[in-house]
Amino acid sequence: MISEEGPGLEACALRIGLPLEMVRTLELLTSAYALVGQDGDVAYSSPRAQTLGLTRRERIAIAEIRDLCDLVGSDGRTREREMRVPRPPLGRGQLDIRAQVALLRQGTLLVIVEDLADERRIEAVRRDFVANVSHELKTPVGALSLLAEAVLSASDEPDAVRKFAERMQIEATRLAHLVNDVIDLSRLQSDEPMSHAQILEVNQLVGQAVDEIRVLAIASSIEIEIGGTEGLRVYGDSSQLLMAMRNLLTNAIAYSPANTRVSITVRRPNGVVEIDVKDQGVGIPAHDLDRIFERFYRVDPARSRATGGTGLGLAIVKHVCRNHGGECTVWSEAGVGSTFTLRIPAYDGDMSPEPGQDESGPIISEEGGTS
Repeated sequence: MISEEGPGLEACALRIGLPLEMVRTLELLTSAYALVGQDGDVAYSSPRAQTLGLTRRERIAIAEIRDLCDLVGSDGRTREREMRVPRPPLGRGQLDIRAQVALLRQGTLLVIVEDLADERRIEAVRRDFVANVSHELKTPVGALSLLAEAVLSASDEPDAVRKFAERMQIEATRLAHLVNDVIDLSRLQSDEPMSHAQILEVNQLVGQAVDEIRVLAIASSIEIEIGGTEGLRVYGDSSQLLMAMRNLLTNAIAYSPANTRVSITVRRPNGVVEIDVKDQGVGIPAHDLDRIFERFYRVDPARSRATGGTGLGLAIVKHVCRNHGGECTVWSEAGVGSTFTLRIPAYDGDMSPEPGQDESGPIISEEGGTS
């Protein structure tokens, strides 16, 4: 069996009578595949095929696929079948695969095998997401329906009508936030999430994000501080990065007591721009840290509802970072506070700091309330 690059492909093409260009084209396949000659021997096998246990000793190792090859070899009709087979010798349990067999020239069969685990995992995530969205929508929609009935019943009581109307406004706002976050998350997971990327000044983005949450900070009596290195740049989508910083700042304010400080600091260690958002809030219990970036996961559901949180803010932050080739990390201690760090590859240009340059910077206070 031949599975090497270069000469192996040429030898395979000569052996089974296929044009070399056709065999080389198969190298573009990401799925596991094998070429099977008229004698049933495997003439060529991709490394992925061997990893999945598709081939062994120059033969197709999976009996169900051998049967499929016999059928296609007898009538020339392309066939596809999903099946569950034992994992390769070093694996355990069963493997769910989709096998496709097609007849090429000179009686050669092309066998393509796809591992369905990833596909089904993605489908499960989608199902869970739809179920979660449906569940989250039920609460505000149900509340609005009940409040509308209450308004009708209390039409002769102006004070009661005013009270119910205020509550309806709160639920409608919550519903709007949830819908907007679902739309934002869907856009972040689109096929081309970085179609509007450009070179960005990080400090300008930080300043804009702080401006957008300033009213909230003042209302919550929270002081905002901006600090760190100036002149750093990244290549990215400004709306996405603003969304991520805004979400982190909003969370920091929502989970901090009045008359405390939230800081956002920029620095560049080892070619990476790091944006720290630090608060002096309630902190996050250690057992929740691994799950806080999951969709709809809430450390304190009651408090999240009270602050208008949708449970999607940190999931959005995670996907923004992934789109930019970065990550978001978190440090937290209950009762002390939390620090969320956006880590994005730096854009190397004329404004890059010289090696050994001190990349710390002064702290500039942006008053957002009493301190």
